Amino acid sequence: MTAESTAADPAKTSLWRDRNFTTFWAGQALGQFGAQLGQLALPVLAVTLLHASEFEVGVLNAAGLAAFLAVGLPAGAWVDRWLKRRTMTTADLLRMAAMAAVPLLWWSGSLEIWHLYAVAAIVGTATVFFDVAYQSYVPVLVPSEHVREANSKLEATAQIARIGGPAAGGALLAVVSAPVLFVGEAAGYLLSAVFLNRTRDTEVSAPAAARRPLRVEIREGLSFVVRHPLISRIAACTGGMNFSGMLIYTMMPVLVLRNLALGPQGMGLIMTLGAVGGLLGAVLAPRVAARIGEGTVIPVCAVASSGFVLLVPLAGVVSEPAASLVLLVVSEIGFGFSVLVYNILQLTMRQRVCPPRLLGRMNASIRFAVWGVMPLAALASGYLGEHIGLVPTMLIGAAGSFLATAPVLFSPLRTMRTLPDQVQEDGVPESEVLDDGPAGGRG
Repeated sequence: MTAESTAADPAKTSLWRDRNFTTFWAGQALGQFGAQLGQLALPVLAVTLLHASEFEVGVLNAAGLAAFLAVGLPAGAWVDRWLKRRTMTTADLLRMAAMAAVPLLWWSGSLEIWHLYAVAAIVGTATVFFDVAYQSYVPVLVPSEHVREANSKLEATAQIARIGGPAAGGALLAVVSAPVLFVGEAAGYLLSAVFLNRTRDTEVSAPAAARRPLRVEIREGLSFVVRHPLISRIAACTGGMNFSGMLIYTMMPVLVLRNLALGPQGMGLIMTLGAVGGLLGAVLAPRVAARIGEGTVIPVCAVASSGFVLLVPLAGVVSEPAASLVLLVVSEIGFGFSVLVYNILQLTMRQRVCPPRLLGRMNASIRFAVWGVMPLAALASGYLGEHIGLVPTMLIGAAGSFLATAPVLFSPLRTMRTLPDQVQEDGVPESEVLDDGPAGGRG
């Protein structure tokens, strides 16, 4: 790039004027809204219409997440070889077809719980590839200076969808049956694919000559995650918190819909108001990070989110339904806020410090570690829910969530005002970014 051309440098251009980003952003916003309709419809359909047991609810959650454990690692190596936008488009179309099958089976009178297992598994597998490509696509689409801003905008609109989707779903369930909402989710995935097709980028496929055996490329991505002094701690914390959280949230639909009898509208209200907290977290993440430090905010939010999940089992022992509803709403708002701030900061750091050629494998390795534990937790939650009860299962999850914060709470992140922004090719951060002196934000 010449000196004369820097005036037109896209890094200096606002993302609001970046047509490719705004097209991508609009498609993801519409896709997220449709997907949120289905997020409410699936537990309602399973619990209220198919009368699923606690263990069946656990199996359903596990089916949707099993792909992160089964194909999470090779997905990263494949995504690094493929065009990321094309990968996301294909995944959207597969998810659309699977979701559209649910109302068809329902209207034909043949829908059974195992059909939902199959649909969840197909959607989960496609989501693995979509999410790995999605997290690796932002640095391809926008300059590095705008990565945090882009992540914040995308998360903000995702949270708006999580507000409007469950609210609309809860209202619609008063007049239509749950399977109808799957039509809305299928439409959301279709719109996402259409807008992705209209997005333009300059990415080219990795040359075939540069490819190595799949196991070698997978090992390289895992090695980067394990050896990085910050990413390894974040992966350990997030994985532990996800396992513990799934013990709680797998049983939450049973608690809300069956034990507390708050109905689909109550479930939709809880999800909607919880998403308000997430929206605030997405919007305020840069300000919170500037206020208390980019690194410090990660352990702070990890501990805070663990405190908020403790309110869920407490809601299960309160005798007054209105008080239970208040506890669940407060829990969801606080949890949504703290988790979104945590996610935006740690994801931005990962994208900034990882060499571009390793982005897909790094993200897949992280997803394998932190999402791969979730189907195991969902099965454990279903088993424990049937044998020791919902509240004891949730209390175990809350205790585990606090313990999982240790890797980031007792790490350099706790006193780090600025997260690393540069890497050597081997993925090890420059030494000064881990300095505990004034530049690292101590005191």
